[in-house]
Amino acid sequence: MTTRPPQLETPFSIFHESIFTPNDAFFVRWHLANIPQKIDPDTFRLTIRGRVNHPLSLNLHELKTQFEQMEIAAVCQCAGNSRGFFQPRVPGGQWGNGAMGNAKWKGVRLRDLLQKADMKEDARHVRFDGLDQPVAEATPDFQKSLGLNDALHEEVLVAHSMNGESLPMLNGFPLRLVVPGWFATYWVKMLNDIEVLNEADQNFWTTKAYRLPADPCHCARPGEMLTSTVPTGKMAVRSFITNVENDQTVTGGKVFDIKGIAFDQGYGIDRVLFSMDGGQQWQSTRLGTDYGDFSFRPWEAQFIPETGRSYRLQSLAINRIGESQRFSPRWNPSGYLRNAIETVTIHAI
Repeated sequence: MTTRPPQLETPFSIFHESIFTPNDAFFVRWHLANIPQKIDPDTFRLTIRGRVNHPLSLNLHELKTQFEQMEIAAVCQCAGNSRGFFQPRVPGGQWGNGAMGNAKWKGVRLRDLLQKADMKEDARHVRFDGLDQPVAEATPDFQKSLGLNDALHEEVLVAHSMNGESLPMLNGFPLRLVVPGWFATYWVKMLNDIEVLNEADQNFWTTKAYRLPADPCHCARPGEMLTSTVPTGKMAVRSFITNVENDQTVTGGKVFDIKGIAFDQGYGIDRVLFSMDGGQQWQSTRLGTDYGDFSFRPWEAQFIPETGRSYRLQSLAINRIGESQRFSPRWNPSGYLRNAIETVTIHAI
């Protein structure tokens, strides 16, 4: 999509080929263009500082051998995934549905590192910074932060591996933060600095960027001035049909398999419904292997299309606390948080 900074979208057909997105096809999103082209793993160090009693400076070997290793399957999704479908159009990268991916991430629990550093009693937030730098001096360095309670969840990792291999350079080698259930803006790449704060983070990327209208819907009317906003945070429930493309032709009179994926912020997918008539009638689907509450969950259904007819296929995912996709898309000026039911039209011949 762009070269400086690099932004690459996963071809949607990849999501049908494997429940885990291959490293060389995983979407890429950087905010700053001054990205290291080479990193020496032997001299790289991760610093943990700020409101701690024992500041740490750890090399990769120490991270891999002195702390318990954990692996988790989790979806990483850009907050602006599907922005290109917003009507009216909004500024920003015009992503299709491919600014997301599912991988097995392996590394060290963030909370184990924070406990090793022995946080002070006034610790409240944790800020993360990577090796990428702005090109212009006036551009704010890309930093993100989590409240202490969120940072201490056991699934939050400082990851060194992705799908059984070292992180690719484009996806954050040698370390990236993995925050399952949260949008990818928090998954800081090339992570080299963790700072414990005793107050809320006031940097640009927290207070000005990645903000949503503060109303419960996180919606706004086009042209409306926003008076109150909140940061983007956790993902909403979504599902997709992955084995057919829009306007594809299929053979009529034979059983046709529909396959797809669903995911949410970590409650886990309870069920997925399928419609072949644009949402007028729904039927249950069969859920596939459960790889964990933060992973893509495969699903499938069947129907027999009649020759000469067209069908508007839809899927509707519902998670374990009853949240579901929206029947109509929400709109906000930044193009975030789309989770409407998507439609794929096919024609039986």
